[in-house]
Amino acid sequence: MVFKDSLSGTILFKQYVRYETNSLYLSGIKEIVRRGISIQSIICDGRKGLFSLFGYIPVQMCQFHQIQIVLRYLTRKPKHQANVELKKISLSLTKSSQLEFEKQLDDWYIKWKEYYNERSISITTNKSFYTHKRLRSAYLSLRRNLPYLFVFEEYKELDIPNTTNALDGIFSELKRQLRNHNGLSLKRKQKYIDGFFEA
Repeated sequence: MVFKDSLSGTILFKQYVRYETNSLYLSGIKEIVRRGISIQSIICDGRKGLFSLFGYIPVQMCQFHQIQIVLRYLTRKPKHQANVELKKISLSLTKSSQLEFEKQLDDWYIKWKEYYNERSISITTNKSFYTHKRLRSAYLSLRRNLPYLFVFEEYKELDIPNTTNALDGIFSELKRQLRNHNGLSLKRKQKYIDGFFEA
């Protein structure tokens, strides 16, 4: 688990964890503050419950991760026109302002409201359920995360990136290098990773 300063590129804190949890994120932030580093903003991937943990610190959700969430629900080649259009809107996220993006979402919902709210009846239980669950999940994800997708616009003076791509790029390079050293024991692998992040 790695915390990186987006302005200087410095690794602020790193720890080995079995699973990412919100409490580990919070303890990492507390450790950085304990070391005397002032945190101006946080850019993260949008785990459930993460945004509310940091109190007064502005939190930007990575727009790239938001797009990936939508694509997981809609797939890369959606068939129905409502899905195709929502996918197109989500792909415009990194090139839109909050006003533009919200307008696109509003227009989409007005156009597809009936389809979006369509219900079916279960043959076994005779209970109704939403027919297009994955579409609803994609749309609700965008709506729920909207307050965190354009924080960088609100705090222009902080120069907040809108994605975690700089950190993701480091992990991609680390994974590539580790593949080249496939036979390393866990202990040696950790030593290699420690050296990688210090370099």
